[in-house]
Amino acid sequence: MKRKKSLGSHVAEDLKIGSKVQELRRKKRYTLEDLATKTGVAKSVLSEIEAGDVIPPVATLLRLSKAFGVGMAYFFEDEAVADKISVTRKGDRIRLERRPHHHQGEVDYIYESLETKKPDKHMEPLFVEFRPMDTSEMIFVSHEGEEFIFVLDGTLEFRSDDRIEILEAGDAIYFDSDINHSFRALGEKPATAIGVIWARS
Repeated sequence: MKRKKSLGSHVAEDLKIGSKVQELRRKKRYTLEDLATKTGVAKSVLSEIEAGDVIPPVATLLRLSKAFGVGMAYFFEDEAVADKISVTRKGDRIRLERRPHHHQGEVDYIYESLETKKPDKHMEPLFVEFRPMDTSEMIFVSHEGEEFIFVLDGTLEFRSDDRIEILEAGDAIYFDSDINHSFRALGEKPATAIGVIWARS
């Protein structure tokens, strides 16, 4: 069985997400306009992702995965290995966060994939760090599927178009992720959580 090489501490540049998106798009013979239509992601944002200027949030990666017919693990791993058991060591986790200069469509939280090997899994487990922000900074997203968040530390605010929930450490929320939703930490320190996303095929 092939074993994933140990990657240690990572940043997004190690993953070459933009290059992978561009490679898949060319294999599928999609134009940027085609991909924008299939994903609902603006053509300008897709162009910035391919150029490596934007770190895409989870919702965007899920849409790209569906459009290309690959699992989200494809964007985190050089060599995905199909196996019934997958172990992710702490040093193998990959941290993605937005760059100092914010772009449209940029991720506004920090996340780490907790499983980077299985190419065909139905759930995406993540460690997420939400930062404090003003409501005007919150970016609302929606995507097909369902989402589960378990708060580990701090105070987390969940917002949808018509509902606000305040979550403390030990609280959990489960929701249909096709509704517009956003999170922010309340107080002065970030909130951390385990998130599991199930994307309908």
